Amino acid sequence: MSFVKDFKPIALGETNLFKPIQVGDMKLQHRAVLPPLTRMRAAHNIPNKQWTAEYYNQRSKYPGTFLITEGTFISAKSGGYDDAPGIWNQEQIAEWTRIFKKIHDNKSFVYVQLWTLGRQSAPVNLARDGLPYVSASDDLYMDESQKKLALDSNNPQHGLTKAEIKEYIQDFVQAAKNSIAAGADGVEIHCANGYLLNQFLDPISNHRTDEYGGSIENRSRFSLEVIDAVVAALGHKKVGVRFSPFGVYGTQSGSANPLIIAQYAHIIGEIEKRAKEGKRLSYVHVVDPSVTDLLLKEDLGVDESVSNNFVYSIWKGPIIRAGNKTLHPEVVKDLVKDNRTLIAYGRYWIANPDLVERLEKGYPLNEYNRSLFYAMTDDGYTNYPTYSEAVKLDYK
Repeated sequence: MSFVKDFKPIALGETNLFKPIQVGDMKLQHRAVLPPLTRMRAAHNIPNKQWTAEYYNQRSKYPGTFLITEGTFISAKSGGYDDAPGIWNQEQIAEWTRIFKKIHDNKSFVYVQLWTLGRQSAPVNLARDGLPYVSASDDLYMDESQKKLALDSNNPQHGLTKAEIKEYIQDFVQAAKNSIAAGADGVEIHCANGYLLNQFLDPISNHRTDEYGGSIENRSRFSLEVIDAVVAALGHKKVGVRFSPFGVYGTQSGSANPLIIAQYAHIIGEIEKRAKEGKRLSYVHVVDPSVTDLLLKEDLGVDESVSNNFVYSIWKGPIIRAGNKTLHPEVVKDLVKDNRTLIAYGRYWIANPDLVERLEKGYPLNEYNRSLFYAMTDDGYTNYPTYSEAVKLDYK
């Protein structure tokens, strides 16, 4: 491995990125945030007992750092990937407890991202376990290959019934309670990247005609009911939410639908309305259109026709901005001039366990090995060197 080529780092220690900020109940010492990074190393939906604690330990060494876990299933029926973690049973909770203790021993903070897949799940795996393959609407598949998998496994996609929606809301609540019981500082509700809650928000995947579909207000309903229920269970200072307004991953609309911005202005406005009534969430987390498809490399799939800056005119609390920020420190310097802004650093935090120190001091960055992002091994997971170790290894 080597340092990133053709990249000139900038020391950000004197910028607002390293100014402390209050987020919910947490007093953070800087504004670099580890976002949810799915690593597919769980075993039977239990965080990997050999490697995962060390992975989070390495990335929380800089005191006062805020980490958000990889997407974590709220229940068996919300999943479908065997190698992604959950937080619905005692064995899962026990392992998360060990992980969170490592983070807190480092004087850092952690939220659990609560995740449910909907039509992005694996219908074959769900059928194997006797679980339904669901989304916002019946038979509205992402693509023909997904449709074939569903039909061949006799598990056709169906839109959640109202009774099932209530079950999912309770699953979110129980997973949130389990997260706090395991020692987490809070939870992030995943309404982004084309997963189940996002499938209800987006008209491309929501063709319902009841109170959960049709109008902008109706498409927001499920997500808002989840947010309200989790806030009632934990308190508003322990809950954040993530959106990807212009994303296309998971076959979502992106900016091709000119009304999509109205959808997100509405739901974020509803969240701000609750804030003005005394229930301000700890933050709103947005994936910028600098990354519209998670499968693409940096600087590919950028949508320069739109911006998430509209969020600032609606939501008045802390905002986390994600999307290829590591390779653009000049953009970060500008963004953090706003006193409410935090920056999520994803892929390069995988390869740089000491990323916060490198950002502060302007050190070069280790290049990542994308082929190992989802490999069932500690290679490319816990064995990336710190900057001082990389120098000793003669990285160039």
